Amino acid sequence: MTAYLTKRLLIAVVTLALASVVVFSMIEIVPGDPARLMLGMNATADAVQALRDQMGLDQPLLVRYVEWVSRLLTFDLGKSYTYNVPVRDLVMERLVVSLPLAIMALALSTLIAIPVGIFSAERRGRMADTISMGAAQIGVAVPNFWFALLLIYVFAVWLRMVPAGGFPGWSAGVWPALKSLILPAIALALPQAAILSRVTRSAMLEVLGEDYIRTARAKGMPRNVVLWHHALRNALIPVLTILGLQFAFLLAGTIIIENVFYLPGLGRLIFQAITQRDLIVVESVVMLLVAVVVLVNLLVDISYAVVDPRLRTRR
Repeated sequence: MTAYLTKRLLIAVVTLALASVVVFSMIEIVPGDPARLMLGMNATADAVQALRDQMGLDQPLLVRYVEWVSRLLTFDLGKSYTYNVPVRDLVMERLVVSLPLAIMALALSTLIAIPVGIFSAERRGRMADTISMGAAQIGVAVPNFWFALLLIYVFAVWLRMVPAGGFPGWSAGVWPALKSLILPAIALALPQAAILSRVTRSAMLEVLGEDYIRTARAKGMPRNVVLWHHALRNALIPVLTILGLQFAFLLAGTIIIENVFYLPGLGRLIFQAITQRDLIVVESVVMLLVAVVVLVNLLVDISYAVVDPRLRTRR
């Protein structure tokens, strides 16, 4: 188990190091002068030069990279030139929206997808399987922003059950804040549930054909015990993989949904930073999100060893 965890940790560290090089290089090869892009084409030469000096753009590339990485290691993400505040403060302000939204969407997706996947796998080839997988295919094909607009029309405009957009803040109360996240969470969860249910079905079908499942059924074990205890546990590895990827996407890749619902989350922060040419925010937040993705994947790898004990002794 120790060797397995050490290997996965080393892979995560190397991945972060390579990702930092890629992110820094992508920002550096952006056409044009970063200081000129931030200040606009009408800025004076003195103002541009002052910003270049402040950003350290007059220093060698390697020196700037080392200083940037050194700051990241202490969670110093720099200072936004658009908002004139530390990027760390911007991230914390937006994370209190994006993190609960991602958790709500992932929980809803999981609660829908796993039972549907198991239900469909057990009834393979029957009408129930065809209907559930047909609905999943529609869920994959329908754009989430269109579904979000439909939810707004039905539940916010027509029924007036929830707000159409905006976020009142947690200071307004837990329920008003959660209420504003319900529609975005549903809009994010259903397409992800469609993908996860298809993966769960495929993994369950593979496991249900194994000899130990037939033996368990032959011994007269209850149907639910066979499905949920024996079959599901052995089908969890591909399901956990998709869950890890979905959480990373829900945390960082919700730009469209956050703009549809006017939510001040991380996705919208990155979008605004790109449009405003705030490159310090872009490179720091993107690198932070890469670290989150790597951490989630590391936790998923650890969960593999918990689910499948054979991985603990595999060389």
